[in-house]
Amino acid sequence: MTEERFVLIATEAEDVTADMVITELNRRSVPVVRFNPSDIGGGLTVSARFGTCPVPVAGQVHTPSRAARLDQVRAVYWRRPTWPEFQVLERDDARFAAAQVRYGLGGTLYALEGPLWVNHPLRAAAADYKPAQLALAQRLGLTVPPTIITNDPGEAREFIDSYGPAIYKTLRWTPYTRDGVPVTGWAEPVTADEIDDCVRVTPHLFQAQVDKTSDVRVLVVGRHVFAVRIESDLLDWRKDYAALSYSVINLPDPLEKALLTYLDRLGLASGSFDLAVDRAGDYWWLELNPNGQWAWLEQNTGLEMSASFADLLIQGATT
Repeated sequence: MTEERFVLIATEAEDVTADMVITELNRRSVPVVRFNPSDIGGGLTVSARFGTCPVPVAGQVHTPSRAARLDQVRAVYWRRPTWPEFQVLERDDARFAAAQVRYGLGGTLYALEGPLWVNHPLRAAAADYKPAQLALAQRLGLTVPPTIITNDPGEAREFIDSYGPAIYKTLRWTPYTRDGVPVTGWAEPVTADEIDDCVRVTPHLFQAQVDKTSDVRVLVVGRHVFAVRIESDLLDWRKDYAALSYSVINLPDPLEKALLTYLDRLGLASGSFDLAVDRAGDYWWLELNPNGQWAWLEQNTGLEMSASFADLLIQGATT
């Protein structure tokens, strides 16, 4: 009798993207164990043994509805999990407990050699540094807008004067509230006279603004490439999804190969690239999101993105 091979999906409670992939896996009768690290305790139990069994890592991950043997996990979809904060504990106790979860649960999963990771969280974290992204893009021959990362106000002003119009972009998205209201750091225009000594506090990313006619979001899943042109009048199209229109496109072969190589260099099985198209029809590389959202694109274009993720995870689950 063939033993079941599970797909683990780690994500938060409300995740439409994960729901779409799980629906596709269920349709194909592939067993799935969905969990969130923040459920550790009554909602999630892990037991792992080392040095006591023929396999290097033996044990199980339990949720209230399912359990998976660690030696039968062949794919892990690390979507948007959240880690516990233990707010009921004292600060030092909470910090200690949170570290034990990351290095206990996380470390146990990282110790598994067999599973395909989409994507491995350590590799995804390394890939999330924009300076490294920019350098790799240029090494692979992609066209990168002139960019400076600096906390020197004089350097920032000189750059904007030389390459303006320019924009400011955050180096890393982080939760942020102002007067109790969540705010998001959009790409915004910036002028030299707006730069003051506050820039010295931390590095800032300033970039020459591409004179674009449209944006392109490219989702790569394994070796499948899905490219969608996004039409809008917005500098940052994420500000208003209702104002967007979409069309499926094919990328030039050299560009598609460069994006596949980009993910190979980073050891990623999937990623979402943002590109801009200028008035001459040339493509400009903007950034990579190792775990970007894509569900709304499938819903608006009919591209079989969730099926492609299922194919990738099933391949990992049966090899």
